[in-house]
Amino acid sequence: MFYACVRAVVALALRLFYRLKVNAPAEQPSGPVLFVGNHPNGLIDPALVFILTRRQVTFLAKAPLFKLPVIGWLLKGLDALPVYRKQDDPAQMGRNEGTLDAAKGALVKGRAITIFPEGKSHSEPGLAELKTGAARIALNAAREGAPVRIVPVGLTYAQKNVFRSEVLIDQGAPIDVTAFLPKDAEPTSEQESVRALTERVAEGLRAVTLNLEQWEDLPVVQVAEQLYAFRQGSQLDPERLRLWARGVRLFRAQEPDRYERLRLHLAAFRNRMALVQATRPEDLSVEYRPGNVAPFVVKTLLTLVFGLPLFAVGLVLFGLPYPVPRMAAKSAELDVQATVKFLTALVVSLVWWWGLTAVATVWGGAVWGLATFVLVPPLALFTLYFAERWGVIRHDLEMFFTLGSRQRLKARLLAEGERLATEVERLADEYRPKLEPPGPAPVAR
Repeated sequence: MFYACVRAVVALALRLFYRLKVNAPAEQPSGPVLFVGNHPNGLIDPALVFILTRRQVTFLAKAPLFKLPVIGWLLKGLDALPVYRKQDDPAQMGRNEGTLDAAKGALVKGRAITIFPEGKSHSEPGLAELKTGAARIALNAAREGAPVRIVPVGLTYAQKNVFRSEVLIDQGAPIDVTAFLPKDAEPTSEQESVRALTERVAEGLRAVTLNLEQWEDLPVVQVAEQLYAFRQGSQLDPERLRLWARGVRLFRAQEPDRYERLRLHLAAFRNRMALVQATRPEDLSVEYRPGNVAPFVVKTLLTLVFGLPLFAVGLVLFGLPYPVPRMAAKSAELDVQATVKFLTALVVSLVWWWGLTAVATVWGGAVWGLATFVLVPPLALFTLYFAERWGVIRHDLEMFFTLGSRQRLKARLLAEGERLATEVERLADEYRPKLEPPGPAPVAR
């Protein structure tokens, strides 16, 4: 019951905080399953497993988290298992044998486990070296007859610490652990099996993650995807972004000179777009004529006339707690900023909601209290939506006044964007056959 309640609350909160896209088979894996994922975003990463599967999952988490006031209580309530790391307390490392045995026992009983084999949350562009714990747990359970499968889970964040940014959860092809069991009881055979399975897990994770080799590749991947989407007339796609990352690695390895030339052109184009306050290539193709300016003005005015009053009420009611999550996350490291923001927002929202309900009940009676209890959540969501929408409106107005008065510069940039888009599209056609799919195509849901 506790697990189901936590899962429901956290899953709902995650869908409000992020825009989630899940690529996974329609049929969820049954039997003993070990979900393994990349780890770029603190406690948000294991929480996203609530979105991926409805099964009850046993989490492995670093031991210090169990000592934190709220998080520790949640982890214990979810029957999570502590992992003792050398960097936390070398004297506690011996207790990991008990954790590994408990994890193995859960798999033998047919349960599901989640582990992040990088062993730490980080903000590096690629996967860190994987620890062997996941492979050892899986092999120990398989040795006792459990048909264990390891399922790679790739987490790709558009902007992991930004509210309402997009996240892709990608489930890879299952790995049959029994195929990696050692053929004899020799210690060397056991070590070789662990190494082989760990490397196979790394391959599975590389297939479902962005996994850049260097930060300099990120602008190339992002602008290439923007130009390709512009050329195709489609939306930006995190799944396609991951394919671009794989293509860029291959492109740089096979044609380093051509890659460097394209990288410089894309970086220069991105900088010139910023100078005219255009954030996307399609901004440059907007034509301001009386026929499309009038609808734009009417739509903007209606949004302001009907949305601003409600937004103003929302600001009055939620203006005090709104900046608290951002302030709390300000001093945190990048890979845990979203965790701090998310947890702070969840706790503050619940406390503020109940607080407003109590005040309304005392001030106006039961009817006012009930009305406040019912209306506060949709008003809070509308306030967040309008705040986000206001950024879009402001961008459209700035672009209107900036590009509307710089027709010649806009035309030159648009021509350059068209040329680069053509080159990027040609590059995609050229390298697409070389990017073999890592496994059966998942079904988006």
